[in-house]
Amino acid sequence: MTESQLYAPLRLHDSGEVDVILGDNHPGFSDPVYRSRRNELAAQALAWQPGQPVPEPAYTEVEDGVWRAVDHHLEPRHARHACRAYLEAKEELGLPRDRVPQLREVSERLAPVTGFRYVPVAGLAPLREFYGSFAGSTFSSTQYLRHPSMPLYTPEPDLVHEVIGHANQLASPAFAALYRLVGEAVGRTSTDAALKFLSQVFWFSLEFGVVFEGGEPKAYGAGILSSFGEIEAFRGADIRPLDLVSMGTLPYDITRYQPVLFAADSMAHLTETLSELFSSFDDDLHARLTEGTAR
Repeated sequence: MTESQLYAPLRLHDSGEVDVILGDNHPGFSDPVYRSRRNELAAQALAWQPGQPVPEPAYTEVEDGVWRAVDHHLEPRHARHACRAYLEAKEELGLPRDRVPQLREVSERLAPVTGFRYVPVAGLAPLREFYGSFAGSTFSSTQYLRHPSMPLYTPEPDLVHEVIGHANQLASPAFAALYRLVGEAVGRTSTDAALKFLSQVFWFSLEFGVVFEGGEPKAYGAGILSSFGEIEAFRGADIRPLDLVSMGTLPYDITRYQPVLFAADSMAHLTETLSELFSSFDDDLHARLTEGTAR
């Protein structure tokens, strides 16, 4: 199954209407109100142009309730399982806990800390566009929330993932610097293979990364820290030492809890290792790193 199938592709009509295509196993598939809302938010994001104010949906009490439920369940688990850098950045950012924040608010809180800003996207953005925008301190975010019948589960990245996971992470200067290096590396790549390698290293680090603190594995990846299931399961994964070639080439299944994770010995080890790769990554380095590996 491809990411485009999983991540609700869009159908554009000649009339200008937008349909978000949900799979028949999506929690919101049979809910016309939810589907209409998804279509509305996707249309707003598609209509947005750089330089315009970011759309500000009037979030409903139901949507605020989803946000509160997720926050309620994640807060104590962050305290136990998140790394210090994430916890400190989360406190610095100070996102609202009782309602859904607007992307404008997220940007206004992030900008003075690390310079990042959030812009809207209707769904899954192309890899080169998504990662490349990091070079300009920009993060493309969805604005929809998961279905209220299952507030602790989503089959696709939603606003909870984009903000509780990534925005809290981006409030850390160390993590924000790594994002920018990823964006700059994208600008030095021309092949799809190199871009895929880079995106997989990002997946196994800034999405699903672990770092040891006090002899214990602590999560820093946005994919772990925005997911009730992943944060409960990650300590039982096969946690391996950082291995950039394995991270860039190991297949993964986005439909299940990640069975293999990679851990740094410390934050210094993490930032030094990733910075060295991202700051020098290009097509030639990718070819040297993967020479002799299975395609």
